[in-house]
Amino acid sequence: MSFFDYGEFHPPELQEEFFPGPLLFGDTPFEIDRLIMVRLIMTAALLLFFYLGLRRARIVPRGLQNVVEYLMDFVRIYVGEEILGKEQARRFMPLLMTIFFMVLALNLSSIIPFLNISSNGLIGPPLVLAVVAYIAFNYAGIKKYGFFRFFKSTVVIPNVPWPLLILLVPIEFVSTFILRPFTLTIRLMANMLSGHILLVLFFGATQFFFFGEAMGWMRPFGIASLLVGFAFTGFELLVIVLQAYIFVLLTAVYIDLALHAEEH
Repeated sequence: MSFFDYGEFHPPELQEEFFPGPLLFGDTPFEIDRLIMVRLIMTAALLLFFYLGLRRARIVPRGLQNVVEYLMDFVRIYVGEEILGKEQARRFMPLLMTIFFMVLALNLSSIIPFLNISSNGLIGPPLVLAVVAYIAFNYAGIKKYGFFRFFKSTVVIPNVPWPLLILLVPIEFVSTFILRPFTLTIRLMANMLSGHILLVLFFGATQFFFFGEAMGWMRPFGIASLLVGFAFTGFELLVIVLQAYIFVLLTAVYIDLALHAEEH
């Protein structure tokens, strides 16, 4: 996209960035645009990452196997076992691993050259992952308690005078069954959307100052915008990992709350 025409800087447009035209199979049910292509590329990269890291697994890991096992152990120990305990962590570990690595992979594309966008900045992928988490914690609670007992234990706080229950039951219902998937979705989407916009602004401004029709005295501002862009890229990398951690952590917390619904 062009950030400058006729000597004027033009900021990025969300419509163009997140609703691009088709790349392949336009006007068909199999249409692939830039964001879908990024998702496919990152999914393939994630599968390749695990294949190369674990195809010749050794008792004493080295190289890429070290990275794969470190990330898996991080999710297992500091999310699964820390929140759910060892027994329940083993039960839900495939789900937690999948969520963590999918969020991480789709986020990483925002700082990879020539991709430069996270498909998590559009509501679709975060919503799908939030729905999966929603199904998981409801499944955990219903399987343990049964539907009606789980529902009652979740929305009815024990030892509370009944007049207060008239107020608290709707609050607990909305908080548990509506706000949880909503906040999981919006938190991830908003962070990746805002991060992408800032990176595009910084590097777009750099392009304008260095290669556009900016006045000569404005050229040094290109150096400043470039340095800030690189600094923010480092910060964005932190956000990328943090958002994956928060998403899987909250999923584990919600599952644990469902498993202990009667222990308010």
